Amino acid sequence: MKGKRWLVLAITVVAIAAIAFVWLASDPGYVLIRFRGWRIEATVVGAVAILVAAWIAIGIAWWLLRWPFGALSRRHRRISHERLRDGLVAMSEGRNVEANRTLQRAAQYSSLRAPALLAAADAAHRHGDTTRALEALDEAAQHAPDAARILRARILRENGRAEEALQLLAPGADAGKLPPAGWHEYALAALAIDQPDKARAALEPLRKTDMLGSTGYADLADKTLGALLRRAPDAAALQDLWKRANRQQRQMPSLLEAYARRAAAFGVAHDALDAIEDALKREWNPALVAAYGDATPPTEATARLRSAARWMDAHPGDNALLRTLGVLSMRASDPRDAREYLVRALALQPSAAGWAALGDVQSASGEPDEAIRCYANAWKCAQGEDIAPGPHEAGIDTAHITLEERDEHGMPRLPDEPSRSAR
Repeated sequence: MKGKRWLVLAITVVAIAAIAFVWLASDPGYVLIRFRGWRIEATVVGAVAILVAAWIAIGIAWWLLRWPFGALSRRHRRISHERLRDGLVAMSEGRNVEANRTLQRAAQYSSLRAPALLAAADAAHRHGDTTRALEALDEAAQHAPDAARILRARILRENGRAEEALQLLAPGADAGKLPPAGWHEYALAALAIDQPDKARAALEPLRKTDMLGSTGYADLADKTLGALLRRAPDAAALQDLWKRANRQQRQMPSLLEAYARRAAAFGVAHDALDAIEDALKREWNPALVAAYGDATPPTEATARLRSAARWMDAHPGDNALLRTLGVLSMRASDPRDAREYLVRALALQPSAAGWAALGDVQSASGEPDEAIRCYANAWKCAQGEDIAPGPHEAGIDTAHITLEERDEHGMPRLPDEPSRSAR
């Protein structure tokens, strides 16, 4: 296509030149210039040629005069480009102090000032020097205000100041004029301070720009939906959110768990519990099993206990299932079975939730001292402390609830025994 354009242009120039030649051949015109005794006579074509030649001469002279200064400017530009390159490479390699110093020097060249200062601020932030990073952003804001604002918001959010980051981006978000990275930071800051409604407002702009790609966008949308479910103000809003979720989201264990726990808070967990049972048929998930027990109301405890008891055949050594059976037994008014299930769960893997549930059982059984001990153990377990089993928990035999281990050929083997290679 370029060749055709040049051909058309050449034909046009030749045609114009031919027309001008025919037009001026009969009468080439006459030009007379008098100046301080000088007398210059020429045709119009000659005068035009003289003017063009003079213009070219002046241009060459001006270029020669500027050449020394241009050489210095070109050298400065080349050095600044090299510093920008070296600074970015150093930052990628983790040499953040060197990167910050090199990028600050690269910022001395005007055309590179904005990207160099932004990169220098990022390098200072990676090194943990937030003060220097914000100072660099103050200067960068004079040349690239939007980019500097977004990077400042990210630095504030990553330093635990998400509320300030959200306030910084709020005017642009309210006006609907944030760049894609600004909408992303706005959503992350909103989620960090548990304001999912504002994060949801950023999803549509991010979807249109495709900044995060399909996987990144889906991950952010899932996190936002989870936060919305946990913050639903009432049962109607919760059901509306769940109905608007797509099929893939309704099958995600983390979202289903959030939905079930929030529904239990409003006393409408029946549908959520049914959904958990369907999900566990597809894939076993201990977090969903725990939510199943916690979300079951006392009126459904007996029926749900029968369903959960059937899972023991396939998962006899799952401590989350044992704890759920203990919780369900307690809500079904069977504290003896509840205590047995919970003790076994704690013997397999101590947890704060398990100790707290056992404390509820002991309290309902009229053993306040044991209940207090269990609650104290729950607090210690939450703090990561090691807890010695009490007299009721010591010596629990868990062999009968531990899954049998088999090698790749289906032969039984001792726990932790390495598999033997096939001959």
